[in-house]
Amino acid sequence: MISAKRAFGDQVEAAAAVMLGKAGHRILARQANSRYGEIDLITQDGEVIVFVEVRYRADDRFGGGLQSVDRHKQARLIKAAQAWVVQHPRVALSPMRFDVIAAHGPLAALQFEWVKDAFRT
Repeated sequence: MISAKRAFGDQVEAAAAVMLGKAGHRILARQANSRYGEIDLITQDGEVIVFVEVRYRADDRFGGGLQSVDRHKQARLIKAAQAWVVQHPRVALSPMRFDVIAAHGPLAALQFEWVKDAFRT
């Protein structure tokens, strides 16, 4: 059984995927799991493979979505991305980057802040 929080998160990720698609990205994977964690979205932007972390915050009381991707979370995302690339060796030589999409607001009117190349390996 999926929790209400997870279902809402899935809807936010789906909305982010639509936004990315409109920007020309091709969705390669959603919720790619490894022993290091989950990558919300993996897309292709031209020749670049993009690992996307989607963060939703109802408000900024405890910091916004962008601030929640700290060094620890970045390290886990990097390891998860490395694991995904090992499973998909055809993309191993492609340029890669990590984007963060912070979402806020009601589901019917989500607002996004998209930071391309948010951190480096």
